[in-house]
Amino acid sequence: MIKRLELKNFTAFKDIAIDFSPKINVIIGENGTGKTHLLKIIHTLYSPTSLNRAKVILDGSPVAEIMTYHLLNIFRPLERKVGKLYHRGATGNAMFKGVFQNDEKLESEFKINSKILQSIKEKEYEFVEEQSIFIPAKEMLSFMEGFISLYQTYKLAFDETYYDLCAALDHPPLWPDNLSEKAKWVIGEIEKIYDGHFQFGGGGRVTFVANQSKIEYSANVVAEGFRKIGTLVRLLETGAIRPGMSGPLLWDEPEANLNPKLLKLLVQTLIELSRNGQQIILATHDYVLLKWFDLLADRDKDDHVRFHSLYRDADTFEIKIASTENYLKITPNPIDEAFGLLINQEIENDMGDLGK
Repeated sequence: MIKRLELKNFTAFKDIAIDFSPKINVIIGENGTGKTHLLKIIHTLYSPTSLNRAKVILDGSPVAEIMTYHLLNIFRPLERKVGKLYHRGATGNAMFKGVFQNDEKLESEFKINSKILQSIKEKEYEFVEEQSIFIPAKEMLSFMEGFISLYQTYKLAFDETYYDLCAALDHPPLWPDNLSEKAKWVIGEIEKIYDGHFQFGGGGRVTFVANQSKIEYSANVVAEGFRKIGTLVRLLETGAIRPGMSGPLLWDEPEANLNPKLLKLLVQTLIELSRNGQQIILATHDYVLLKWFDLLADRDKDDHVRFHSLYRDADTFEIKIASTENYLKITPNPIDEAFGLLINQEIENDMGDLGK
């Protein structure tokens, strides 16, 4: 679990610090305020522990080299130089620091001309045993077949989060007896929605089998929204997501290509996972998803949702953050503001000058 993230002179951020809930964190903000970058740098902090990476290449390398390798593959800066992630116009070193569950800290820094990350001590990484799971905005099941071998051989122009997710999906499933009861519930509820299940074969081949007819279909002909929530099911089946044991679930725009009717089930699912010890950090642009978290979180069940709003300061144009546990106190809230403008326009269209 990650408790706090500090960034200085890193990509879009000049100086920012975020304290995370151990349960659910929802990051909002206009385009270009760094939501995805926050998820990616957290994933980078967990990178040397991941079992899903090219360990043959990196075995025996110092932690600084391993993290540099993954930082470059996750962010893919120009010329594959660490210095290209330096905040434009800044002075001093760039820095990112993670504070973890028992207040252990991992910090690294670099300069504008750096080729490798600095100030990482080998022993500092001994406490980081968990693995994070990153689900990008684009679903993976439709082009997963052969992706891992192609990525390793030809260095495809996808950032490493796609490779990591494919590797996690390609793991063999746990025996049913090894699945937690909550994971079984989640899998059952989701599979009721699309009345079938995704089947994973060798080489990343994915098909969909209907429960009633037992007919098998290509994953490509199944709705993309179903493929997205099918990804969550598979990660639970393989144990890549194991509440109370796995690292944070990082999900970029879970609402993308998902019918709004499915968002309530998705939020219920994420809340149930958080009740069982799974930390969740997601970024969203969607009002319905945001509001369901507000409506479904139950303080009597010790639910905890922290909302983080990224915004640009009107005077300095620097990115700042405001965090709150109260939906009504999210400020600024560009999602709610956009929804309000839509309602006002509808009233004005219906009532003419009286609606202004």
